[in-house]
Amino acid sequence: MQSVKIGILGLGTVGSGTVNVLTRNSREISRRAGRDIEIYRAADRDLDKPKSCDTSNINLTDDAFEVINDPEIQIVVELIGGTGIAKDLVTQAIENGKHVVTANKALIAMHGNELFALAQEKGVTIAFEAAVAGGIPIIKAMREGLAGNRIEWLAGIINGTGNFILTEMREKGRDFADVLAEAQALGYAEADPTFDIEGIDAAHKLTIMASIAFGIPLQYYKCYTEGISKISQEDVQYAAELGYRIKHLGIAKKMDSGVELRVHPTLIPERRLIANVNGVMNAVVVKGDAVGPTLYYGAGAGSDATASAVVADIVDIVRALTTDPENRVPHLAFQPDALKDTPILPMNEVVTSYYLRIHTLDVPGVLADITRILSDEGINIEAILQKEDHGGLVPIIMLTQAVVEKNMDRAIEQIEALDTVPDAIMRIRMESLGG
Repeated sequence: MQSVKIGILGLGTVGSGTVNVLTRNSREISRRAGRDIEIYRAADRDLDKPKSCDTSNINLTDDAFEVINDPEIQIVVELIGGTGIAKDLVTQAIENGKHVVTANKALIAMHGNELFALAQEKGVTIAFEAAVAGGIPIIKAMREGLAGNRIEWLAGIINGTGNFILTEMREKGRDFADVLAEAQALGYAEADPTFDIEGIDAAHKLTIMASIAFGIPLQYYKCYTEGISKISQEDVQYAAELGYRIKHLGIAKKMDSGVELRVHPTLIPERRLIANVNGVMNAVVVKGDAVGPTLYYGAGAGSDATASAVVADIVDIVRALTTDPENRVPHLAFQPDALKDTPILPMNEVVTSYYLRIHTLDVPGVLADITRILSDEGINIEAILQKEDHGGLVPIIMLTQAVVEKNMDRAIEQIEALDTVPDAIMRIRMESLGG
């Protein structure tokens, strides 16, 4: 049987890894796919730059449009990233009747709805397993392995840079700025780390997972996003004293009133498996009504790890090349005409528990004022720690029971208005992540 010819756009970290995996495991991959897979052409903007893969048998070009317009190529693998030229290339590839594999989470999260509609019209597939959690097959798990479940919620550590920073802060007592500098030196964080530490990267990934979990259109712009740059060493220590760890989580929950879609620092009980996912590793917990909580763990980035997901998508498409387009696995797990426009809840309507760190003056009656305000807003205290005086300020640490966020917003505003509370309150949301 004739081999399937693919074209790769971008020979950077993931592109080179994809070439290496396809070459190294070619026999095994062919046995699984039922046909040989040939890297027929590849595009890279700097052909003179040394590559981390063998390109001697690949037709190279610096014009990506030459690849997507080549009639010999059946599958285009987009590994450029971003939402500029990558969107134009993917759109043109679909218009040309070619299947697409991509690791581009921003492209899928922000433009997936229109791209999937175009792919449906043209009878081709867009595969994007590598766009979420690197080598962890979380898309396939939710879309196929959990197809018999009503997914109730999911929560994930889906950015390795943020997890590395929080792990170092907890294990070695280091400050945020110090660990961030090391992450940049090690190549875990970019020179501009905003996408990682402020949760934008995680929000792209969470948007994709939530759509697959709940059968809703992609709605990245409705995802609440909060970073970890305000987490201090004292917050990490106080959380540990109370039996919790701080993780930067993406959380999606299906509620009667709508869908929660949020990325933020979160206290989780240290006994949970996901609380013990450290360094640059990723993990996602998915709770189905039939199966209960399931955990998916692995490398969330890296050359070969992400290439593993890219190649798996290529194999899936090769297997389905002769399949009637109407009988392929839907892009977002649910049939396109069955997606529901379930509302995304605003953050102030979310119900959760809280960790509060309040610095107060060391004078009588402060704690009574704070507890009165919380009580007036219907907020019950689960635990409280009062630490020693630090330069005239006393840290008070509180864990609350679950309350709607707008009530907590009002309470914090009132507490910060007290003359005895000179600093802004540190608020971190809490999740039990139990079955």
